[in-house]
Amino acid sequence: MATAPSVSYSMTVRLEVPVGGSAVSQITTVVESSGGHVTALDVTASGHERLRIDVTVAATSTDHAARIVDRLGEIDGVTLGKVSDRTFLMHLGGKIEMSSKHPIRNRDDLSMVYTPGVARVCTQIAENPEDARRLTIKRNSVAVVTDGSAVLGLGNIGPQAALPVMEGKAALFKRFAGIDAWPLCLDTQDTDAIVEIVKAIAPGFAGINLEDISAPRCFEIEARLREALDIPVFHDDQHGTAIVVLASLHNALRVVGKAIGDVRVVMSGAGAAGTAILKLLMAAGVKHAVVCDINGVVHCERDDLKAADGGTALRWIADNTNPDGVTGTLKEAVAGADVFIGVSAPDVLSAEDVAAMAEGAIVFALANPDPEIDPAVARRTAAVVATGRSDFPNQINNVLVFPGVFRGLLDAQSHTVTDGMMLAAARALADVVGEDELNANYIIPSVFNEKVSGAVADAVREAAKAAPAN
Repeated sequence: MATAPSVSYSMTVRLEVPVGGSAVSQITTVVESSGGHVTALDVTASGHERLRIDVTVAATSTDHAARIVDRLGEIDGVTLGKVSDRTFLMHLGGKIEMSSKHPIRNRDDLSMVYTPGVARVCTQIAENPEDARRLTIKRNSVAVVTDGSAVLGLGNIGPQAALPVMEGKAALFKRFAGIDAWPLCLDTQDTDAIVEIVKAIAPGFAGINLEDISAPRCFEIEARLREALDIPVFHDDQHGTAIVVLASLHNALRVVGKAIGDVRVVMSGAGAAGTAILKLLMAAGVKHAVVCDINGVVHCERDDLKAADGGTALRWIADNTNPDGVTGTLKEAVAGADVFIGVSAPDVLSAEDVAAMAEGAIVFALANPDPEIDPAVARRTAAVVATGRSDFPNQINNVLVFPGVFRGLLDAQSHTVTDGMMLAAARALADVVGEDELNANYIIPSVFNEKVSGAVADAVREAAKAAPAN
């Protein structure tokens, strides 16, 4: 699938060129003919004989960017200067910081912020532990915890390499929900150790966001922490994805005029995200679901599942889906289906497969960066198409959900996360798209829609307050 130039591969190239001649006019021509896109061209210094020009270029990859730079350097009379990768510049020194909410200008300020005044607050919390939510950062703090074992698109890259992702997550928490989130990258991939570490640091936080932890370990880690802690634990790769998918499906079904209880859903992918999506869809009313993994349709009589432990995720899927006993391959399963949801691998679905689906077919091809089918190809016959990519309509993006979900949980001082809260979040997100806005290319709002975070937070807060455990 052809890839368009992206700001993710944006660079600024400093060039010195002669005042006369064709060098200046050639710059844009060279970039565009190389498959790049000029997003800015600034003259930063001028003399009688030479100009200094900073040209900002979007490319499709690191290698593509390097080729464009080489071609710019080949223009007659051009001297190549500094090349700055804009993404790396944004990460220089990290993307977040801690700042004080109160100025410390004199001895009085110091004595209240720190010793001796702080002792009175400590004593108050020791006598009434719940006051920690009122008198410390706990009330608005979330730990973003990873072991770096399943970073999107990169795999097991370890805790240090995962830190830029966790910083980004913390920045998004602040930007979209005003939440102070703290990246915690753990130098262990031992399940027991992770559980014990998170339990030990939990008193300082009002919520735990698990991130980029590989399956099936993530299931056990989340379950054990939910059992052990009195604050909500949310694995965004699972539940954030599931909420956005359900919200998108609600609206896609509105577009095609079908009911969630009537449609046949075929899923490709039975990992963490796939399992969470499946469970939330079923909680929302999906009755006819078939799941496929690398070995084909998941069913109880499959050789690798006949003797499988009933507690495993794959065996749970086999026991709780596929009411019609479908067997065989994904290609066979998807024929006649109303909905396809992929969280698996590139190019597992063909144009012929989509054409063989039911009339008014819905295709969510969410593998990133390369989806299960080229969205442009799927759109030839499918009524609604969504992806995980930002360069096509209907992007399924977790940023739509996790800030608002945690804002609602924190405001309600919730001790847990329930299916009811997640269903409420999905419905609220879907409802942000009004009847006058809804169409096949707009089933889910932009992450920058100012209504999103507040709508999700309000719905989660009300659901949390109504939950028996709260």
